[in-house]
Amino acid sequence: MLNYLTLTQSVYCMENYKQQFIQFSLAEGVLKFGEFKLKSGRISPYFFNVGLFNSGQSINQLGQFYAEALIASQLEYDMLFGPAYKGISIVTSLASALSRDYPIDKPFAFNRKEMKDHGEKGLTVGAEIKGRVVIADDVITAGTAVNECARLIAQLGGTLVGVLISLDRQERGHTNLSATAEVASKLNVPVVAIASLDDLINHLESDASEASNYLQDIKKYRQRYGVANN
Repeated sequence: MLNYLTLTQSVYCMENYKQQFIQFSLAEGVLKFGEFKLKSGRISPYFFNVGLFNSGQSINQLGQFYAEALIASQLEYDMLFGPAYKGISIVTSLASALSRDYPIDKPFAFNRKEMKDHGEKGLTVGAEIKGRVVIADDVITAGTAVNECARLIAQLGGTLVGVLISLDRQERGHTNLSATAEVASKLNVPVVAIASLDDLINHLESDASEASNYLQDIKKYRQRYGVANN
């Protein structure tokens, strides 16, 4: 009975952080509803901007959510990597949360947009790239930043073992696969998200606030651009 209870509580906590993350993103104004033109040209009824986690308290909480998702994924890794620019604050807060709350002390690094030819030279800042590496980023649209960082990690001697993102939009990329599934297939690593479009829809279906008014628009968008399975 004890083992069953522990397992049940563990599964509940693992799933619960997804809904908490949705609530947190709405409260911080990071997740918004309306009409937003994406880089793909699609008009989306919702938009997620991780750059709006821009206070000490919010970035601290964001790191905790990333840490929970990473722990739940059971990925085995040696270090963390954040793609510039949004990934820099993400990977820093993630490494801090892991060290503070678990404790798991892992080195981290991030890339520069341009090569520095003086002082601390090179394309990366932070720990030496080596061993098994997890990339921590915000969302995947075309996957350009993640693919570039994957090549850089390989060039520097590291082995990419996974990608961790905040929100999986679960919509088609350049093929019938989702953008995250395309990246996972190309890089041959799992892509783990704190939450997904399905989690957002589940939240809105049980939400009595004004945000729930956008539920039907989001469902129509998913029907048009979404994928059945990631």
